[in-house]
Amino acid sequence: MKYQWILFDADETLFHFDAFKGLQLMFSRFDVDFSLSDFKIYQEVNKPLWVDYQDGKISACELQNTRFQSWAEKLSVPTQHLNSGFLAAMADICSLLPGAKELIEALTGKVQMGIITNGFTELQTIRLERTGLLQSFSPVVISEEVGVAKPDVAIFEHALGHMNNPVREKVLMVGDNPHSDIQGGLNAGFDTCWLNSDGQAIPEGITPHYQVGSLSELQNLLLTVDSK
Repeated sequence: MKYQWILFDADETLFHFDAFKGLQLMFSRFDVDFSLSDFKIYQEVNKPLWVDYQDGKISACELQNTRFQSWAEKLSVPTQHLNSGFLAAMADICSLLPGAKELIEALTGKVQMGIITNGFTELQTIRLERTGLLQSFSPVVISEEVGVAKPDVAIFEHALGHMNNPVREKVLMVGDNPHSDIQGGLNAGFDTCWLNSDGQAIPEGITPHYQVGSLSELQNLLLTVDSK
């Protein structure tokens, strides 16, 4: 195998992340019928918070609490209670993306695999357990625990420390977000592969080493690269 390590993002790279369905399930447990218009309003708050989090302007805790502030006031519950409920709901509906299980099985024994995610601690281990992948990835690096988020090079340096500092050219970073996953991986000196399942245009100034439309295509790519 050309690479000694493959590092994966989690949400929308290995796992489906249907925030609307997760919020619907969570709010149903509060007897609230969460609508698409409610989701639109939620995203107007949530999306800028994620940008600020990735830019290091706010903490994970601030993101988690701020995005549920208005609902916490309506329901008279703590914001963290809603955030935990949301993450629990997301764990309950978790599923792997098509081709994820086959990809991991094909790579097992050929390359070491880890995860670097900007997702939150409450969700990661339980999803890996429920999908049977807990033993497949080490390290699992979570931005909330490290204190910095992708694309900050510090989170990649943290991961390298847990990987016994392999040669960076022997590391491939795979992710669906060109800004956090691909630019972050490039900044760390890794090869990168953009999982571009929606056929988006490549953002200006970001040049991944590879681009695939599915995990099955990634599997074929890696086997082809391995055979050269």
